Amino acid sequence: MAMQQPFRPFDPNRTPLAQQFRTWTEQTPAPYDKALVDPYTRCRVILMNGIENDSWFFLHHWYRHTGDEKLRAKIAELRRVETQQQTSVNWLNPADQTVIETTIAYEQVATDLTANLAKNEPDPYAKQVLDFALIEDFDHLYRYAHLMQLLEGKSAETIVKGQTDIAAGRPTPEEHRRPADMVRRHIDNKTADVKTKLNAQTITAAEQQTYLFYKSHGFMYGNDLARRLYAEIAEVEEEHVTQYESVADPKATWLEMAALKQVNEAYNYYSCWQTETDPRLAAIWEQFYRMELEHVQQVGQLLHEQEGKDIHTMFPAEIAPLIVFESNKEYVRQIVNTQRNLQPLGTEFRSKEQLPADWGSYRSIVNREGVPSQQIVEMVPAPA
Repeated sequence: MAMQQPFRPFDPNRTPLAQQFRTWTEQTPAPYDKALVDPYTRCRVILMNGIENDSWFFLHHWYRHTGDEKLRAKIAELRRVETQQQTSVNWLNPADQTVIETTIAYEQVATDLTANLAKNEPDPYAKQVLDFALIEDFDHLYRYAHLMQLLEGKSAETIVKGQTDIAAGRPTPEEHRRPADMVRRHIDNKTADVKTKLNAQTITAAEQQTYLFYKSHGFMYGNDLARRLYAEIAEVEEEHVTQYESVADPKATWLEMAALKQVNEAYNYYSCWQTETDPRLAAIWEQFYRMELEHVQQVGQLLHEQEGKDIHTMFPAEIAPLIVFESNKEYVRQIVNTQRNLQPLGTEFRSKEQLPADWGSYRSIVNREGVPSQQIVEMVPAPA
């Protein structure tokens, strides 16, 4: 892959906000061909759908917490563009792609995105948080691969195409924990590296999207084991969202959070544009990148007007490395082999031997009548 230029959050080549609203035809591009699509093109679609949904959620919550009518009007304007972008990204998924096929892709995203972020994470604690959940999402891919074999008689290799291993990680039955054990230490935006701040935003949005997809599709199956498996893994994704959102600095103001969200959206779109192999989708990523640059500018203006802050002092002129979807087999194997036995105790990580006797009390409740993620492995032969 050719060397990419770093991301520049203040690139002046942006699309004016008044020019960002699009027709229904423009909002609904033709989907990719699931038989021909590169697996990492599919991953980018899933990631950016999650990034856009996270922005939409944030802008609604911000709107609900301010009475400033001028600010509300600007939030509504930005949010309308974001929802049109999210429609376009999500509509790239083809109608003939089944729920389990999409699910396999979600876990490929979780595995290779988390690995990429972890490999480029400068904060040791934030890296440990990423590596910890990486092992679990890797195992989810393994469990869902068995479900695909059961439901459709197909191999998950038709989706991952050899880029991501399909093997056991930290066993999903061991991933159910007391809520308090999923809380993590948070960073300080004044001292944290910009990559750490962006990584926390990206992975939270991605895991939140995974949770939402499983909760909005898992109940659609008539197969009881499939329904229970989606319910089980969705709850682990809720754990992951809890730990990842813990990392962000809770002291940031709404406008500071908005600035971080918009810069992160532009950063993700730029990363997709620079690494996309499909020219049609690359053009979409570039288009939305230039829209998001304008959103950064708009929020920066609000920051200056309402809080007297200069957005240029909050972010460097260039940010690298980019987020790259690529095979991470060796890295994932190393993390699985060295950290499989770690578990969280409060905000820290410990080996199983260091946990108190009552640590597994929550697990004993939810696993009392059987564990779907274990039952599917016992029922279905190992996927090819």
